[in-house]
Amino acid sequence: MTSDMLPSQWLTVHGLVVSLAVLVYVFNTHVLRQRRPPISAIAWVLFIVLLPYAALPAFLLFGSRKLARPLSIAGNVPRPPSAGNGHWAVDTIVSLGQPPPAAYRDLRLHGDGHQALDALMRTIDGAQSTLDLCTFILGRGEPGQQVVDRLAAKARQGVRVRLLLDGMGSLMQRAPHLGELTRAGGEFVRFVPPWHSPIRGRTNLRNHRKMLIADAGLPSARLWCGGRNLAPEYFEGSPGQPPWRDLSFDLGGALVQQAGDLFDRDWRFAGGRPGGPRGAIEPTEPAPPVDGAQLVASGPDQADDTVLALLLTAAYRARTRIALATPYFVPDTALLTALCLAARRGVAVDLLVPARSNHRLSDLARGRALRSLAQVGGRVWLAPDMVHAKLAVFDDTLALNGSVNLDSRSLLLNYELMCAFHRSTDVERFTDWFDQARVPAQRYVATAPGLARDIAEGLLLWLGFQL
Repeated sequence: MTSDMLPSQWLTVHGLVVSLAVLVYVFNTHVLRQRRPPISAIAWVLFIVLLPYAALPAFLLFGSRKLARPLSIAGNVPRPPSAGNGHWAVDTIVSLGQPPPAAYRDLRLHGDGHQALDALMRTIDGAQSTLDLCTFILGRGEPGQQVVDRLAAKARQGVRVRLLLDGMGSLMQRAPHLGELTRAGGEFVRFVPPWHSPIRGRTNLRNHRKMLIADAGLPSARLWCGGRNLAPEYFEGSPGQPPWRDLSFDLGGALVQQAGDLFDRDWRFAGGRPGGPRGAIEPTEPAPPVDGAQLVASGPDQADDTVLALLLTAAYRARTRIALATPYFVPDTALLTALCLAARRGVAVDLLVPARSNHRLSDLARGRALRSLAQVGGRVWLAPDMVHAKLAVFDDTLALNGSVNLDSRSLLLNYELMCAFHRSTDVERFTDWFDQARVPAQRYVATAPGLARDIAEGLLLWLGFQL
């Protein structure tokens, strides 16, 4: 408001700014079909009406969360053929636009950092043709420098090496010098650098997927995947600091091709040069639904919120037990309601979280969700160490492991990846990991919050809805 403007003139200008901001929101939501959860939509509208001068530029920077948009008329959506022969998890995943089950072999779970690091290096060293690495954080020191050195060595041997590093993750923790890798012939691309690519990916969107793919499409194909970033705390820790409790896996077989195809799409989007054609997929019979696995990609490149939809379906289908491990538990209302209803109908719902995570705001924001789940019979377990694993197990039917945290950012904004395992013997292995990880944890007891904490939790949930 300038000194020579009358109050009525200022109110007119202010009204025009509010109207413009609302129109931008409506255009983005309805014309571009940027669907949002109700709490997010309400928060944005309130922000725009109350503080339009700050809200409009913030919305232009952070407001888009989907690059792949659904069809506007539901009747135009083709119904995929049933891939599961009545297996609800497989049919749900395929209906969300994800690949059908593929065969896998030699699944190895990495219950500690030593196993994970050994498997990671073994996968790199065994590559014969291609190596593709996607990670959120690649830290300096070990094991980050060790990974870069080995990738460079493979590039000098003639292996095609590509490294895809998230732009925001590279700011959060400095990466090793990559000059040796590029001089050796390896390729490197940052996925949506926050301040350099606002149109292509939006500043607020991050690639949180974590996977190393060796020789996709060849008999020697191998996938290393899970929740670990490539920094000391995820493997062997650092002097005076124990490693975090995390979970990852590696496997071989035709399933690796699904990861290779996903990496190719992310690489092209990030601006990398498309690689040459891959070899033929290993000639195997299609996997029976309950004997295969599927990669479930989630994020702006998917028309649906795939992992959230799968978790909701699984929570309502569960009959005996749900086991969840996550570092951050700030779910949206729909997921929290589904878990609470499962507990009410007698399903044993176990949630493992760290007593204190590395994000204090997340610990404060989770209070309402933890109390809601505990008050209806859900068992919340507080681990004494930092739990970074992302695991969801439903009965003996489905196990999900990958990069997805149970918070709104991970479920609704980030590029994420989970692997869905249907083989009952392997589902049991993931369940065993959970039960062992739960042993040192203490049972959470819900207590009513004080007025100040209750207000702080509410404000944090409102103000942090997009960040």
